[in-house]
Amino acid sequence: MASKKKILKKIQIVITNHFDTPEDAFNFFDKSGNGKLSKKEIVKLLKEAEISGFIRSIVSSKLIEGYDKDDDGYINWKEFKAAVDEINKG
Repeated sequence: MASKKKILKKIQIVITNHFDTPEDAFNFFDKSGNGKLSKKEIVKLLKEAEISGFIRSIVSSKLIEGYDKDDDGYINWKEFKAAVDEINKG
């Protein structure tokens, strides 16, 4: 399985190459428009980041587990921004 660092790097590349800001990326993947990324929406982000289909579901669960600070099962804008900041520091 790809390392966390490699996966986060691929996500960073998608965000920086395809969107003007992290907020644009968040809004693009928030297909439901509810201000939160569901597991299904995160899987689409991972697909865009060329994460193998075999591990997308596992990685999306781990991302939610790691960044969902309010434990609602979604990644909201604040949590997404914190994840992007962490990725950019890495």
